[in-house]
Amino acid sequence: MKFVFYTHSLISDWNHGNAHFLRGVMRDLQRRGHETLALEPEDAWSRTNLLRDQGPAAVEKFHAAFPQHRSQIYARDFDHEAALADADVVIVHEWTDPQLVERLGCIRRNGAAFTLLFHDTHHRAVSAEGDIAALILEDYDGVLAFGQTLRERYLRAGWGKSVFVWHEAADEVLFRPMPEIERIGDLIWIGNWGDDERSAEIAEFLIRPAMELGLKTTVRGVRYPDHALDALRAAGIAYGGWIANADVPVAFARHKVTVHIPRRPYVEHLPGIPTIRVFEALACGIPLISAPWDDAEHLFAAGTDYLVVRDGAEMKKSLRELLCDADRAASLTAAGLETIKARHTCRHRVDELFTILAHCGSKRVAQDLHSREAAE
Repeated sequence: MKFVFYTHSLISDWNHGNAHFLRGVMRDLQRRGHETLALEPEDAWSRTNLLRDQGPAAVEKFHAAFPQHRSQIYARDFDHEAALADADVVIVHEWTDPQLVERLGCIRRNGAAFTLLFHDTHHRAVSAEGDIAALILEDYDGVLAFGQTLRERYLRAGWGKSVFVWHEAADEVLFRPMPEIERIGDLIWIGNWGDDERSAEIAEFLIRPAMELGLKTTVRGVRYPDHALDALRAAGIAYGGWIANADVPVAFARHKVTVHIPRRPYVEHLPGIPTIRVFEALACGIPLISAPWDDAEHLFAAGTDYLVVRDGAEMKKSLRELLCDADRAASLTAAGLETIKARHTCRHRVDELFTILAHCGSKRVAQDLHSREAAE
């Protein structure tokens, strides 16, 4: 089968976490013998900023890390009808231009044979509700929402005919423990500043505990304003800027513990949806401590797979505990890694995707399932 993904960018992960998940999903589809293609706009904000920040070498680095992935950049005059003529499944990310979202629906309505899905991995359904409400989704076969609360939001608003939960997950080929690498640092946090959606939380759950404990701490991410950089420097925290997602497993392996600091819109309005970094960190076997977050869908076992703290004082206490108690840290990493392997890899999500496609009436999927059952 041929899968086509309309994405903001596959090439760039500069402040664009969906690229992480999409790369892993495409990898697993390819492993199963399917063809994949990503289509991304020529004016993609993430890729533009990556080139401005890092230069062309960053794009070359992507191709070196993921030589199997095909991504085609389209302009305004791109022939989408021709590009999709042999597609079996088309998945359209919610950052796609609204006019193109509607156009793709028209192609489907006018007789195209592919299954058309809309994919939402952001909080705009609550933070910019009008943007999502204005999208024309009537001709889409289904909506993929990356959490149950987001699914419920779509259903209540009447956006889309069928809405399915499709959580993000870790690319287990890329994200894995690397015990051979020496741990030279104490604490690492990989995360972007986030439009002031968690600025107070970063100070409370990262900067002050790290400074008070005197930890050798590293922060990687982008869009940090000057006052945030000043706060990091004052706390003795090393700031390294952007990091390619392919380099994150090594960065985790060089440190003893990491933290999760969720954005406020998810905590307040979309419980149950963690950042993809939670999946990736646990897959790498690094102990994780999280700021308050409601795991409403029971994706993990709090206290067993990772620790949850209520405030900065508890964060300081838990950091000290894990850095001093190797057995406790090892227990957390083992449990978290086991949960990822059992439930939260891109392989699991591709399995779920095929179930969704069968539910949406994909003839190709039904034929494949029938052939598989006959062979068994």
